[in-house]
Amino acid sequence: MSSIPPFLIFFAGALLVPFLRDVPRLRMAWLVLIPIFGALNIWGIEEGYEVQYRLMGLTLTVVRADTLSLLFGYLFHLGAFIAIIYSLHLGRRDNATVQHTAAVVYAGSALGAVFAGDFITLFVFWELLAVSSVFLIWTRGVRSAIRSGTRYLLVQVVSGVTLLAGAMVHWHQTGSLAFGEMGLEGLAAWLVFLAFGVKAAFPLVHSWLVDAYPEGTPTGTVFLSAFTTKVAVYALARSFAGEDILIYVGAVMACFPIFYAVIENDLRRTLSYSMINQIGFMVCGIGVGTTLAVQGAVAHAFNDVLFKGLLFMSMGSVMYMTGKTKASELGGLYRTMPVTATLCIIGALSISAVPFFNAFVSKSMIMSALLEEHKNWIWPVMLFASAGVVEHAGIKIPYFAFFAHDSGIRTREPPPNMLVAMGIGALLCLAIGIRPELLYGLLPGEVDYNVYTLTHALTQLQLLCFAIAAVAAFHLWKIYPAEIPSVNLDVDWLYRRAGARVTRFVGGAAAAVDGVFRGVVLNAVRGGIRGAFRAHGPRGVLARTWPAGSMVLWVSILLTAFLFLQLL
Repeated sequence: MSSIPPFLIFFAGALLVPFLRDVPRLRMAWLVLIPIFGALNIWGIEEGYEVQYRLMGLTLTVVRADTLSLLFGYLFHLGAFIAIIYSLHLGRRDNATVQHTAAVVYAGSALGAVFAGDFITLFVFWELLAVSSVFLIWTRGVRSAIRSGTRYLLVQVVSGVTLLAGAMVHWHQTGSLAFGEMGLEGLAAWLVFLAFGVKAAFPLVHSWLVDAYPEGTPTGTVFLSAFTTKVAVYALARSFAGEDILIYVGAVMACFPIFYAVIENDLRRTLSYSMINQIGFMVCGIGVGTTLAVQGAVAHAFNDVLFKGLLFMSMGSVMYMTGKTKASELGGLYRTMPVTATLCIIGALSISAVPFFNAFVSKSMIMSALLEEHKNWIWPVMLFASAGVVEHAGIKIPYFAFFAHDSGIRTREPPPNMLVAMGIGALLCLAIGIRPELLYGLLPGEVDYNVYTLTHALTQLQLLCFAIAAVAAFHLWKIYPAEIPSVNLDVDWLYRRAGARVTRFVGGAAAAVDGVFRGVVLNAVRGGIRGAFRAHGPRGVLARTWPAGSMVLWVSILLTAFLFLQLL
């Protein structure tokens, strides 16, 4: 049995990366070895393994291994391995040292979060996720990325502070800091639920994802797509499985991003909306709460890292080679990037849940669980969301990047390491789709589900045909949204634009009131000073020299008045 906490290997590996910046080959070898060593280490961890420490009278469970945490542990090692290979070409001009160091710490923080057995340990890694990942956005260097990264960091820190507040309330009420099943009862549970929801990009708190991910570096966004939201999905499955509210939250998440993705011109932003859509399926499955539903949700999280990572890698390759990500500026790249185009199509087929691709396996599990639990009106909603995926990710991404109007751009394939990483992702998408038992063996509990039945296959094929026909009809009738440069308003408009305007208005009004108040007070003070000066100044009445006779007269008058009052 292993005795090394999984995150330590990544943190120790990150410490050495800066010292290898002048030895590129050794640095690349070391980066690849980090997730390999980590995978060998985690493979030796058995269920029930724990590492505990005492700190200030509290028992902290730094490592708690069970089937669920081990599944996400395997996933994060695999995601880190693919993303690191994808980033090996980075050099000095790409700030390779910063990107690689931040990425390895980021992956280690994700591992620390999924193996945490108490809320304090979870909070530490929750915040480390935010601090390390923001450098993958800032390193791009452009002004929009720096500002977006700052907003991203603020949102993630707020999520962490909310988590800590919920943990403290929970400890005060129960005397326990154990990170486990909670249920939505009481203030502590709702605070923790909100913290998880922010990181999972729940509706109304989702804008950070579509704001920040498209601004990351071509390689940084691949790392971002693999860890942050998947940690949140794990946390929801750990603490709130079976909560009905998650069914409805997941349904909304699966549906509303479709409309934004259809009209979005930036293809990496389209994929960001698509990510929220896919997380919606996971959240919905966790809300159903049955064994099949939760297995489907975590299986879909596993698959999402592969197919969404593959799509982000393909768009990152396009961005790296052309400097462009807008649909209106791309097209015709299949001529000079045929391998990238082919791999992108595999990712598109996977996310569309085409039979024999991995999303078909996990998405069918969730849809079947909805029917088994008689969620008869949620099922068609999720069916609509599945059709929307075909349009905005299955068709739009490869079509506008590689096959639409000829943009005139003539480039070449990306560096070999990027193609290798995409190839690994594509092979795994196919392998899990063809042999689902490869994934079933990692899921919590026994999996009793056969995805390749005639009903499942026909239902999905019909859905795909109708979705493709709808897109074709929209193009034929010329009602499909044109790919034009535009700014699409989302919830973040409330704090990025409206909030700023309200702040300026309130500040202006307060300044005006303050000016009036200050004027009144100052005028009153000045009037008092002038009156005092008239009385006490050099020529004032009280400053004059009075004759002795006048003074005696006034003393006599005052004495007479005093005696008269005494007689009364």
